[in-house]
Amino acid sequence: MTSTPGKVSSHGSAATTRVKRWLVALDIDGTVMREDGIVTQATVDAIQAAAAAGHEVMLSTGRSEGMTVPVLEKIGIQPEYLVCANGAVTLRRSTAAGAIDGYVRVHVETFDPTDVLQTIRGALTNGAYGVESPDGRYLLSGQFPDDAMTKHGSHVPFEQLLGVQATRVVVISPEHGLEEFLQIVDRMGLHKVSYNVGWTAWLDIAPEGVTKATAMERVREWFDIPRSRVFAAGDGRNDIDMLRWASTSGRGVAMGQAPSDVVDAASEITGGVTDDGLAAALDTLPR
Repeated sequence: MTSTPGKVSSHGSAATTRVKRWLVALDIDGTVMREDGIVTQATVDAIQAAAAAGHEVMLSTGRSEGMTVPVLEKIGIQPEYLVCANGAVTLRRSTAAGAIDGYVRVHVETFDPTDVLQTIRGALTNGAYGVESPDGRYLLSGQFPDDAMTKHGSHVPFEQLLGVQATRVVVISPEHGLEEFLQIVDRMGLHKVSYNVGWTAWLDIAPEGVTKATAMERVREWFDIPRSRVFAAGDGRNDIDMLRWASTSGRGVAMGQAPSDVVDAASEITGGVTDDGLAAALDTLPR
């Protein structure tokens, strides 16, 4: 399902701007927000200052819609667009009757996860599996940590995950270390999907060809902002494509704690999330 809203000429919260606006895409976890769920005041101030200067500051995350929108209250902005589910879902701010928390879905990519789930289960018999639907709800099979996924999810037998339309699949294997998990995933030979491995034995799977980068490029076209004025910041492997996209002509910023393959995808590196690295990078944008 796709809806193309057309080009947007100005940021909703900004008046006439004296600087050429940038499109600013921010990962949430490990970039905007620390591991303990805190967003520091320095980070909030830098985000708000960039938005007030006329830049299009938005979130681009692996989180579902329901786990993304509440973050806006912490950082105090209302961006025109939000990218969720690693690029599979794009939201636009709206006052329409059908809007949820002020946003409607304008682009959704789905896939049938049956083949990939069966392939993975053959290699990870004790793994836990989560399938995210377009409305941000999860079907969960296996033991997941007690977090936001379980709050927005229902536990079902593995077989009920097959044949549904998914925007994202999550697989975790607590019994494996990261390096061992990476080797297992590599041996699976996953095809016809996009996937990333997280900080732990955590696998994120999206529809084929769908990444944060593909979604951000679509948003960039809607805004009609040149590629030379895109800024993206992230710390995880699901940010690699977005950082490469931004680095091609603009700025791709890796957080200081990012693994080496994420840093390699970026054009620059800033301090870690616990050192207000995002704030330092945002403060270099034109004012």
